This record gives sequence, C-alpha cells and structure tokens, in this order.
Amino acid sequence: MYHLYILRCADGTLYTGITNDLEKRVKAHEAGKGSKYVRAHLPIKVVHTEEFATKSEAMKREYEIKQWSRDKKKKEFALTV
Repeated sequence: MYHLYILRCADGTLYTGITNDLEKRVKAHEAGKGSKYVRAHLPIKVVHTEEFATKSEAMKREYEIKQWSRDKKKKEFALTV
C-alpha cells in the first residue's frame, strides 16, 4: 500500500509526497531527516492523505497534484492554510 500525503509547513506552504509507510515518513520529516524542502520549512501536520495499491498509481497522482496551484489544492482538499 502506498500513501500520497500533503504536509502543511510552519511557513504555511504545502508539501506533497508519497511513501509506503506514512507514519515512518512523517516521523522522518519531524526529525529533520525527510526531504530538504521540509527540513527548511518545518512540517506542522499532515492535512491530506490518499491510499493506492501501487507505487505507480501514487506517483501519477503526486505528479497531478504537484501541477496544481496552491489555491486549487486548498479548494480541492478544503484546506485552511
């Protein structure tokens, strides 16, 4: 099982990623061992998740969401960032 997730960072930005172990990945981000972007912007909380059967499906959805504007992400996922 693969998870797509969106983190809200301390500066209000959104980070989108995928993982096969959501809990472990979030802990890595919180410990400063995740992506360079999140290390620099500090994660606050997971604001959205989706599950996929394959890594390929998760990657396709991640790419799709990363093409969206911040406003579209906020609207689609009812985020208050």
